[in-house]
Amino acid sequence: MVQPKEPQSYDKQLVALGRILQTLREEENSDVLIDTVLNYLKTEFDYSLVWVGLYDRLEHRLFGKGGIIPAGDQSFLKQRFSLQPGDILEQVVIQQRALAVPDLREEVRSGDWRKAAKKSGIQGTVIFPIRYRDLCYGVALLGSTEWGMSPRADEKARLSMLLGELAAALFKIETEWQRQQAKRPDVPLLQLLTQMRSLSGLGPRLEAVVEETHAFIQPARTNIYWYERERRYFWRRLGNRQRTVGFKEANQLTSGITVQEINGFYQALMGDQIVAIGEAHSSLKADATSRLMQQIKARSLLAAPILYQNELLGFLAVEGTEPRIWTDGDKSFVRGAAQMIALTAPLDEMESAIAQIQLDRELTAGIARSIYSEEDWKNTLKHAADTLCKRLKVERFLVLLYEKDLKEFEVSYQNHPSNRRPLAPLLEALSDTDLKMVQKSTEAISIENLDTDIKLVTWRDRLLEAGVRSLVLCNTSIGQPLEGLIVIGHESPRGWNRVERELVQVVSQQIGFILHQWQLQRQTEQLQTLSQSMQWGLTAMQEVHDPKLLEQSALQQVAKVMQVPLALLIGWIPGQTDAKLISLPPPSDRFAANLDTTIPIHTDFLVQWALEQDGVLSLSVADLPVNSRQWLYGTGIGQILAIALRTSPEHQPTGILIVVDEAERRWAERHLSTFSIFANQLAWTRRYLSLTKQLTTQRLELERLNWYKHRRLEDVQRSVQLGLRRLDELGTPKEPLFATRQQQILRQLKDAIAPVNETIAAEQWHFQTQNASITLITLLKRTLERVDGLIKERQLWSQVHDETNINIGGDVLKIELIVYEVLLDACQRSSTGGRIDLWCRQIDARWFELSITDSGPVESHLFTELETGRTDWLAPSILDHPPGLHLLICQALMKQVGGEFNFYKLEDGRNTSRLILPIAGTANPKSKSRGKP
Repeated sequence: MVQPKEPQSYDKQLVALGRILQTLREEENSDVLIDTVLNYLKTEFDYSLVWVGLYDRLEHRLFGKGGIIPAGDQSFLKQRFSLQPGDILEQVVIQQRALAVPDLREEVRSGDWRKAAKKSGIQGTVIFPIRYRDLCYGVALLGSTEWGMSPRADEKARLSMLLGELAAALFKIETEWQRQQAKRPDVPLLQLLTQMRSLSGLGPRLEAVVEETHAFIQPARTNIYWYERERRYFWRRLGNRQRTVGFKEANQLTSGITVQEINGFYQALMGDQIVAIGEAHSSLKADATSRLMQQIKARSLLAAPILYQNELLGFLAVEGTEPRIWTDGDKSFVRGAAQMIALTAPLDEMESAIAQIQLDRELTAGIARSIYSEEDWKNTLKHAADTLCKRLKVERFLVLLYEKDLKEFEVSYQNHPSNRRPLAPLLEALSDTDLKMVQKSTEAISIENLDTDIKLVTWRDRLLEAGVRSLVLCNTSIGQPLEGLIVIGHESPRGWNRVERELVQVVSQQIGFILHQWQLQRQTEQLQTLSQSMQWGLTAMQEVHDPKLLEQSALQQVAKVMQVPLALLIGWIPGQTDAKLISLPPPSDRFAANLDTTIPIHTDFLVQWALEQDGVLSLSVADLPVNSRQWLYGTGIGQILAIALRTSPEHQPTGILIVVDEAERRWAERHLSTFSIFANQLAWTRRYLSLTKQLTTQRLELERLNWYKHRRLEDVQRSVQLGLRRLDELGTPKEPLFATRQQQILRQLKDAIAPVNETIAAEQWHFQTQNASITLITLLKRTLERVDGLIKERQLWSQVHDETNINIGGDVLKIELIVYEVLLDACQRSSTGGRIDLWCRQIDARWFELSITDSGPVESHLFTELETGRTDWLAPSILDHPPGLHLLICQALMKQVGGEFNFYKLEDGRNTSRLILPIAGTANPKSKSRGKP
C-alpha cells in the first residue's frame, strides 16, 4: 500500500477532500479544474508519477494536461497520445474501469509510457477513468517506484469521489457549450427579413432565401421548386448552384415532378405540413418516400410549403446526399423562410410591369452608351444580345457580315442556348428577290412562321435545323450599301408587334457602328491563328505519341486555320503502292469523301500532280481527273489545295495534304504560305512518330527472340553436358555394350542439336510458328524435369492437380519454354520449404487453363506494369530486367502463339500465373480476354 506523504488523521483527509470537491462544483473553467485536481493528487498522495489526460472522442486520443514525473522532459506530460487497439489506455477509456499494472516498465501495451517508466523508474501503476453517465472524459495515471503498489481502500474511495466530481464538472461545461452552440433560427430569419426589404424583384429575394437557408442548415443542396398548376407538376426554379429565372417563365430547369408520382407529398404540402425525411424517419409512407427521394436524387429531405391564400406556389427544400436527423431549429427555419417567400411572390407581378416600362426606355440608351464606352466590342454585342433577348423573350441573336464579292453572309457573332447547336459559320447567298428586299427595306422585316413564309427560302432549311421558326431581321445600315444584318430568332411561330420591330431596328443601327471594328478584330485574330499554326508542330511533337491522333489533330487544326469545311490526308509508307484516305467527319454530304477506298499512288492524277509540284498545288474541281473524283466526290467541292509531305530531298514523300472549299473560295497568299508551313511540320512529325514506332517494335521483337534463343541454347547445353557425362561413364572399348551405348549417346547429341539448326535457319531475325501437338502430361513432365534441381535445392513442395490428359496444340516449343519460364520464376521467388501448385482445368472445347500458384514475394507494381504496359520508355521500369522482362516476353509470345498469360495476386495472398493454352485439333483464333477463375 502507498503511504501518505505525512501522517494525518482521517478527519483531515475528509476536510481536504470536501474542500476540493466544493471547488470542483463551483469552478467553470476546465483548465482550473485540472490544475486543482493535479495539486490535490500531488499533495494528498505519495505517488512518484501523476498525470491527467482528457479524451478527444472524435480523434480517439488523449491530451496530456500535466502532472509530475521523476525524471525526463516535463513536456512529455502534455503530449497527445493516440489510442491504438489493445493499448491499456484504450482499454481503460473503452471499458471505463480502473486498471492496475504491477510494473509499467514491462507492460508492452503501454506505448510511449513504457519508455518513460524505464527512464523514471516507475513500476506499480494504476489508471483510473474520469467518467460520468457512461461517458469517459479522460484518465488519471498514478505511478510508484515500487513494484505492484496500489492505493488502499480509503484512497480508492477518495480518488473515485474526486475523479467522479471532475467528470461531472466537465460534463456540465460541455453541456453548456453545446447549448451555446445550438442553432437559433430567429436571428438569421430576422436578418433575412431585413435583407429582403432592400431587394427588388422576386429573383434576388429567392436567391437571398436560398443562400441564408443553405448557410444555416448546411445541406448538400438547397432548392426552390415551383408549382405549375395547369400541368400539375413541380419544377426546380432555383438552387444554391444556379441563378433564378423569371417569375412568369415556366422553363423547367430539370425534369418535372408530377403530382401523380408524389401525391402523398403534395397532399402534405397542401395541408401546410412540413415534410421531414431523414435517418430512420419519414413524414410520408414508405412507398411515397421512396418515389420522392428517387425523383430528387437525395437520401434526406426537409421541405416546407410555399402557401399564399391557401394556394400552393411551391416548396422550399433542403436536400442531403446522406441520411440526416433534422433538428427543430432546422424545421423552424425552413418553415419561416418558406412563409417569407409566400409573402414576397405576389409583389413580383407588379414589379415586372414597372420593370418592363423602364427596360424599353433604357434598352437602346444602354446599348448606345456601351458602344462608346466599352473597349471590347464583344462585350458590347453580348450586352446587346442578352438585353434584347430578355426583352423580346427569344433564344437567338445573330450578327451577319455581308461578303460583297461572294454575296454570302458570315455569322460573325451569335448568342444561342447552351443546349442548342450554333448556326453554321456561313450562310449561302440570298436569292435576288430577297437580297433586294433586305437592301431596300427602311424598317425591320418580320417572319411569323418560317415554314409557310416565302421569304428567305435559301436560308429556310438552315434556320429550321437550328430550331428557328420565326424571326425579325434588319439591315444595319438602312439607306446605305448593305454591310450586315441583325437577326432575332424564336423557336416557335409568333407575331411581332410594331414596338418590337422598332426596337430591333434601333438596336441594329447602333450595332452597325461597331461592324467596322469587327473587321479590324478579324484581321488581328487571323494573325494570331497563323502564329498558333506555326507552333503546332512543336507542340504536337511533345504531346502526341500516336500517329492516328496526330493525323486527326492535324486535320482539325488545318481546317480551322485555313477556314475550310474539309481537310484530308492521303498517307502511305515508302515502298507501298496504295495509300489510305484520312479525314474528319465532313460538315455535310456536299464535302464528302470515300474513306473506305484505297488510292493507287502511281496512277492517281491528283497524287502525281501534287508529287510533281514543288510547292502548293491549286486547282478547281473542273480540273480534277475522273479517277480522283471517285474518292473526292462531294458536290459542294469547288476549290482544292494539295501539297506533298516532304522532309528532306533524300527522303521519299509519305503523303498528300488536301483542303477543299466552295467554288467561290479565293486563296490569299497568307493561306498558301500557312498551308505550306503546316504541311512541312506535319511531315516531320509523322516521320518522327513512324520511326519511333518502328524502332520500338524492332526492340521488342529482338528481346523476345533473344530470350527464346537463349532458352533453346540452355536446352542444348543441358543435353550436350548429359551426353558428355555419359561418354565419360562408358568405360573401356573392350566392354561388350560399349559400341551400342556410344551410338545411342551420339544419336541423343544429334537430336539435341537438331532444334538449334532449325532455329538458326528459320528464326534468325523473326519468329516462325511451328505447329505441333503435345500431351499435357508430357508437357508438365518435361517442364518439371527442368526445374527439378531447383525444387530439390530449395526443398519446395510441388503438386500437379490434373483430372484429365489432353493434347496441347500450336507452337509447342515456345509454349514449353513459356511454361518453364513461368514455373522457374515461381520457384526462384519461393522461400525454402515453400509450396507450388499446378492447377489444370479445361475451359471449353478449344481452350485449356494452367494456373501456377506460389507464395513468394513480388513487387506490387510488377502486376500493374504487366497489365497496363510501360508509359514512359525512358524511365526505369521493373520490366527492364528479369524477372519482369522475362514475364513480359512470355506474355507477348503467348499472345503471338494464340494463347494468353496473366499474372496477378489472389485474395489469400498467393501469386497466380495463369496460362490459357489452345487445345490440339481445334481452330485457334487470336486469344481474347477470359475471366479469372
